[in-house]
Amino acid sequence: MILPPLSLYVHIPWCVRKCPYCDFNSHETKTIPETEYVAALLNDLEQDLHLVQGRKLRSIFFGGGTPSLFKATSIATILAAAEKKIGLEEDAEITLETNPGTAEYDNLEGYRSAGVNRLSFGIQSFNDAHLQRLGRIHDCSEALAAFAAARRAGFDNINLDLMHGLPEQTVAEACSDLQQAIALQPEHISWYQLTIEPNTVFYSRPPPLPEDEILSDIQDAGQSLLQDSGFAQYEVSAYSRPDRRSQHNLNYWQFGDYLAVGAGAHGKITIPGEGIMRYRKTRKPADYLDPIKPFTASWDYVEKEQQTLEFMMNALRLVDGVPRRWFAERTQLPDASLASYLPQLIARGLLEGTPDRLQPTSLGLRFLNDTLAAFDA
Repeated sequence: MILPPLSLYVHIPWCVRKCPYCDFNSHETKTIPETEYVAALLNDLEQDLHLVQGRKLRSIFFGGGTPSLFKATSIATILAAAEKKIGLEEDAEITLETNPGTAEYDNLEGYRSAGVNRLSFGIQSFNDAHLQRLGRIHDCSEALAAFAAARRAGFDNINLDLMHGLPEQTVAEACSDLQQAIALQPEHISWYQLTIEPNTVFYSRPPPLPEDEILSDIQDAGQSLLQDSGFAQYEVSAYSRPDRRSQHNLNYWQFGDYLAVGAGAHGKITIPGEGIMRYRKTRKPADYLDPIKPFTASWDYVEKEQQTLEFMMNALRLVDGVPRRWFAERTQLPDASLASYLPQLIARGLLEGTPDRLQPTSLGLRFLNDTLAAFDA
């Protein structure tokens, strides 16, 4: 069989302050065992090499937490090991998530020299009052300064993360955030609605969020603003300049494979003749660093009944969808197991009727949960 592309996710679990909306595996700390953690990451990667199956890496993504708390030399060590032990495809995308409150020019220049070729800034908003409510450690001026520093360091591929539907946010405020982001002329904007997740401060003490009618108006106004400014939507919450789509995230949505190293990181690997395996690394940093304890906390094969849903949950997030043949190639399931679902979705106007593609209509993309419900029956 044809194996899908392979990526690598590296999780850095520490941050300066835990945001009240964040449900990621991140931990506040003033001291980071950086040297020990890098050594653990390299050992973790070594143990996962059997999952590579002869492929090179299409992309590498450093997420967190706040990866920009680590020194450039540490990032360089990890990248060098990945290139030596696995290898990188030509023009591989290497992204580092960056907090504007921790971005310093010397570090950014060092990351660029280390091999990072894409930055993703967690801006969330340019409104200082909203940033305070979100618990961010930076303000608008620091966000602008960080972006300028990244350009001076030579980065020509930058994503800005922005949230909308913030506590008490108006349509005008949401559009103002987008206008300030667009004015910086980044290559990519991730623009997504704030959601209240379990096990967060906002879940136990919910803030006053905009009414549904305002949220709908924000979505409509924001999408028009992005489109008119040359940012094409290619996924539910992703907008890019031409040829600047996130290759790492595309690999997720196209049901590619990805190795995962670091505390709490999740991976997905195709095993020919056996199925799709998902695995999770030990969540607590102290346990991950304990040489007696294993790096991998759990691994399971995805049940065949769930593979169709998982594939479509990813593929139908994409505006253009995916080639239909990828379903059989990347799930190892016959096309017939998918075919029975499609006529009703096409009839309801949620899927395009193109025979060789699995593609949502604009209605299906907007009401994605309704579309996916058909595969969860």
